[in-house]
Amino acid sequence: MPALIFDLDGTLVDTVYAHVFAWQRALAERGMSIDGWRIHRRIGMSGGLFARALGRELGRELSEAETSAIQDRHGELFRELMPDRRALPGARALLATLRARGVVHAIGTSGRRPEIDGSLEALGVPQDTVDVARGDVARAEPEPDLFLECARRLQAPASDCFVVGDAVWDLLAARRAAMLGIGVLTGGYGEDELLKAGAYRVYRDMDELHASLDELGVAA
Repeated sequence: MPALIFDLDGTLVDTVYAHVFAWQRALAERGMSIDGWRIHRRIGMSGGLFARALGRELGRELSEAETSAIQDRHGELFRELMPDRRALPGARALLATLRARGVVHAIGTSGRRPEIDGSLEALGVPQDTVDVARGDVARAEPEPDLFLECARRLQAPASDCFVVGDAVWDLLAARRAAMLGIGVLTGGYGEDELLKAGAYRVYRDMDELHASLDELGVAA
């Protein structure tokens, strides 16, 4: 039976646009104006790549000190904007089904603690659920480190793992990890974008994925 590895923001919890606004405000406070849609296209990237991408938008590189300060302010603003998190439709039910069926699964996220704690709580996942955050690995998406660490903790071969994510960065990381990628539309990317990034299947949301587990070889 395959193992399932889930991205968090935009895949299991409705947090993508709060992240966009928090980044936009953190940048604006330092006199850096960037359109929200440009930020949205980079949500889910590792912090270093995100900073370099912002530098291209601004026409100059961000220093390490600037990057660190903006990241810290983003975290503060995000927690203010989202003191309570909302699981996306079907996410809690799907995870409960996987637990009931004994399907091994994990959550791998480029988010950092403590920002992700409220999201995990909203999903109602037990404390023994495998979750790997940005601080647990050297690099995040589109590098494969997060998902490879999830597989290691699950004791599952990469070839037996599906990665479920809402962004092209998740699917690129899945390909680099030699895992099959599953796309969902709940993060704002289109089906064609996710397929071009390497998705094996694309579903509307966790409800549709839940109803289609047989397509992934997950036993009833």
